[in-house]
Amino acid sequence: MVFDSSLRKELGRSFSATLVVLITVVMTVMLIRTLGQASVGRVNPSEVLLVMGLTVLGHLPTILTLSLFVAVTATLTRMYGSSEMVIWFSCGQGLGRFVRPLLRFAWPVLLAVAVLALVIWPWSNRQIKDLRERYQDRGDVERVAPGRFIESAGGQRVFFIDKDTAAADSGTNIFIAARERDSDAVVSAERGRVVTQGGERELQLDHGFRLQTDSSTGDMRVSEFVRYSNRIGTQAARAEPSDAPRLQSTPTLLQNATASNLAELSWRLGLVLAAVNCVLIALAVTRVNPRVGRSAGLVFSLFAFAAYYNLINAGQNWIEGGAVNASVFMLALHGSIAAGAFGWLRWRERNWRVPPAGRTTPGEPP
Repeated sequence: MVFDSSLRKELGRSFSATLVVLITVVMTVMLIRTLGQASVGRVNPSEVLLVMGLTVLGHLPTILTLSLFVAVTATLTRMYGSSEMVIWFSCGQGLGRFVRPLLRFAWPVLLAVAVLALVIWPWSNRQIKDLRERYQDRGDVERVAPGRFIESAGGQRVFFIDKDTAAADSGTNIFIAARERDSDAVVSAERGRVVTQGGERELQLDHGFRLQTDSSTGDMRVSEFVRYSNRIGTQAARAEPSDAPRLQSTPTLLQNATASNLAELSWRLGLVLAAVNCVLIALAVTRVNPRVGRSAGLVFSLFAFAAYYNLINAGQNWIEGGAVNASVFMLALHGSIAAGAFGWLRWRERNWRVPPAGRTTPGEPP
């Protein structure tokens, strides 16, 4: 009991430290990415932190799995380096006795990974999609920040508005550069507002100029107007349909077993199975070689996790493309890794050795 308690305490300290570091790194990367999306008009600038939080929440299964893998590897590496494992082995105990305390510590993390991968992941994707669509569905005048050039939702116009009015649907000193069928147009106006006529939204400009250039001939035409209307009700095509597999709940994927849905389901279940296998891999593989130092175990855990995660992603693409069956792939990948980890653990526990060629074991005829 004392050994189990001390082992779990050390695992908890290592896991917490690793988790804080990884979450900080991921949050920094996601913040930079989200700010980049906000700068091009894909995300509402006032919702940057919310989108970043939802994105990090969706990546928590991977972060938790890697943190658990590194924590187990670091703890066992320290025990080997401090000769605690030698004392443990000299008492007649093997590596198999570590499985129970490790799983006792890891089961809350494994449960969190399962909930996050199977439930929270599609929910966070839907929330991010709703936030982006709600921002993209706003009018062009409403979306444009004062004093900045912003591309419109359709990608065919560039707006600049000096928005000094209290109303959300009007602005002053408006500049618009638009690409039409066979011509480019530049429009400037003193004032503009968004109105709804016949079920479509229009941008009405007052007192301005319009410069139109023919793309084929280069002819230019300048016109002055008192009032100019431009339809802005046409929305950009949605980059991701509402029935995309990554947005669907896990029961929905099970009910509609298409190739793309099975690929997404294999990815979610793969994260859960990978978390369990990473604990077994860390226990079976970790050992200290005085010639390479203690950091070799951590480097191995990072490379092993990266290779495992890439195989899961590659399998998702193969299943979606119909190159492999989902059940066969999951059994081949996760089953073989689990069997290999148990076999390696058994081999190390019993100190199995293969005699060199040309030599015989005692009691056997030459």
